[in-house]
Amino acid sequence: MAADVGETREERVAYPIDESGSGLNDARRCDAADPIAPMRKRFHLPEGIYLDGNSLGALPRDTAAALHDVVERQWGNDLIASWNSHDWIGQPQRLGRLISPLIGARPHEVLVADTTSVNLFKLIGAALTARPGRTTILSEPGNFPTDLYVAEGAVRMLGDRLLKTVPADCIVDAIDDDTALVLLTHVHYTSGRKLDIGAITAAAHAKGALVLWDLSHSAGAVAVDLNSDKADLAVGCGYKYLSGGPGAPAFLFVAERLQVELKSPLSGWMGHDAPFAFDDDYRPAAGIARFLCGTPSVLGMAALERGLALFGDVDLAAMFAKASALGGLYIRLMDERCGDFGFTLASPRDDAARGGHVSHAHEDAYPICQALIARGVVGDFRAPDMLRMGFAPLYTRYEDVWSAVETIRDVMASRAWDDEVFRTRAKVT
Repeated sequence: MAADVGETREERVAYPIDESGSGLNDARRCDAADPIAPMRKRFHLPEGIYLDGNSLGALPRDTAAALHDVVERQWGNDLIASWNSHDWIGQPQRLGRLISPLIGARPHEVLVADTTSVNLFKLIGAALTARPGRTTILSEPGNFPTDLYVAEGAVRMLGDRLLKTVPADCIVDAIDDDTALVLLTHVHYTSGRKLDIGAITAAAHAKGALVLWDLSHSAGAVAVDLNSDKADLAVGCGYKYLSGGPGAPAFLFVAERLQVELKSPLSGWMGHDAPFAFDDDYRPAAGIARFLCGTPSVLGMAALERGLALFGDVDLAAMFAKASALGGLYIRLMDERCGDFGFTLASPRDDAARGGHVSHAHEDAYPICQALIARGVVGDFRAPDMLRMGFAPLYTRYEDVWSAVETIRDVMASRAWDDEVFRTRAKVT
């Protein structure tokens, strides 16, 4: 899965459309030259333009058959024997090994289990216990809600801890000798702003604190190198860029150097050193396996495994470069073709500072989003006023970006969004 960074790397990471060209023909030329383009055929995509893979990844074509096999043959015929014969019991570690190259980790440092929220709780609890005498979890306001909610829950449970939030650009200065854990999202879920893992981790280590990174909007879209950045802990979800399906299992990372020191607060059966010895007393497993808790979700794991398998055939350097370039093209086209309609860019303009999605603020973002969906351009809305578009590099085309902006332009020029039918908020936005 190593990235091909040989003689073709320069042309692959260059901006795909120069300043003199951003028309449909230019987009089509980029698609024709795109080394990632063949991957699109390996996904089931509906008609229209799907730009919400940062929220729910598209369905890999192999997934349905794989799940049918798990249900009909493995579960239906082989039943309980499948834990051994089909290695159901090894899914958490096997899928962790598939994720490790995407986040710059060693294979034995990543585990797939539970949900992002549950994994956050495990690692927050483990980190706080490992830093006795320190009382503060440091995060930023506007972090993804589950990160803050789970941190608040850990603080309430322990009773003598504090969750403190400061703006992201003040984080480094705010880390002090009372900071036990810094909890941050690498790529912000609304703005797409990307933080410097290495610099913030180094600042925390200088003060004796640990850092926990949420990679939910990073893994599979932007380059991450946890080991090079000397990261401590990380979590991420499986249903966005990794295309594991709705509610797919999540992953966690614990640096090898910390695996003996840290102990999960959820000391479940599967995290025991010998679960089938059925001992009364808990004894944590060696290594990353101690962060298992309950029985693996076999069907969810099987679906996620098909999504992860696709990355084994991809030049990762080219993939990450494409995600960045798609977002950059979208920003430029929105400036050029929709600049008079009241949109304000809420994401970094610099490709290097941005993840795989781009957000624009607009006071009517919700009905605009619904009007676009009605015309087959699927993005999403994030309160209070963000129109968010995601550019999953494995299946998004440059032509999709051009066509999406043309549709936005038409919706705005015709005021098609200004219809009461588009203003009623659904439960999921």
